[in-house]
Amino acid sequence: MHCWDIHTHREGQPYAIFQAGRNITESETFLSLGIHPWEVASIWEEHFKKIKQEAAQNPQILAIGEAGFDRLKGPEIPLQKAAFYAQASLAAQLEIPLILHCVKAHDLLMEYLKSTKNPPVIIWHGWNQKPELARQLLPFPVFFSFGKQLLQPGSNATKWLAACPITRIFFETDDSGLEIGSIYRAASLILQLPEAALAEQVIVNWNAISKRKIE
Repeated sequence: MHCWDIHTHREGQPYAIFQAGRNITESETFLSLGIHPWEVASIWEEHFKKIKQEAAQNPQILAIGEAGFDRLKGPEIPLQKAAFYAQASLAAQLEIPLILHCVKAHDLLMEYLKSTKNPPVIIWHGWNQKPELARQLLPFPVFFSFGKQLLQPGSNATKWLAACPITRIFFETDDSGLEIGSIYRAASLILQLPEAALAEQVIVNWNAISKRKIE
């Protein structure tokens, strides 16, 4: 059973989804492709056209993203919202998840979820928010990807992983440089479940929400 890394910035890792951003790559690895809120510019629609075409044609692209909202860095919020809504619509159309970057913008995500009839499945990557915020998202198709914060005892990530429905969890290394096995080991201790069982659960969770399967 393979320990899948749902979101990594290290290219060429096996059983991982490489965050390619808006840069279309010749890599044969699995990718997520999208416009990060930090990189949304006035010409974002030109980049989006290329992403849309590539994502429709390339089955190696397993997710759209990172996309989302950031109140600490990036352009004005209306521009971020326009780019996010377009990418979310593409993910829904392709029936693949959207990898979410969300900083100080929980309200913007809730606004989107409440106003959209058919949102895509959203995976909030690097989850380290309070469990109370997570519970507000459970009525919606939002999943949670846990990373390096699981190695910090008492973090919000550890608290929510312990309470989160197991059908909503994923694991990632992001840009930490850690091996994905260390994240699974930390999760195994928190949940008191074997690493192999968690690895299997992640694959089941992904294949339940995405048209593009993993194994």
